[in-house]
Amino acid sequence: MTSNPIGDPGHGHSPAAWTAVLIMLIGITAGTVGLYIGQHVVVYISAAIVVLGPIVGFIVSKAGYGVNGPKFQPKGH
Repeated sequence: MTSNPIGDPGHGHSPAAWTAVLIMLIGITAGTVGLYIGQHVVVYISAAIVVLGPIVGFIVSKAGYGVNGPKFQPKGH
């Protein structure tokens, strides 16, 4: 098995992907806490934050920090 075959997109190991995932994790965590304590407003705000995660990830990717972006520096494993 080769370490990086041609056409391999990098599986999302980029600042854009990590930013999107982190925002969604924060939203899910806050929504879980809000649901547990019975604050439905917090749940709805958290749902909006989860939806915002991929949008921010897309914007950061287009800013050059995606897998194939000019500002992304891949790290060797």
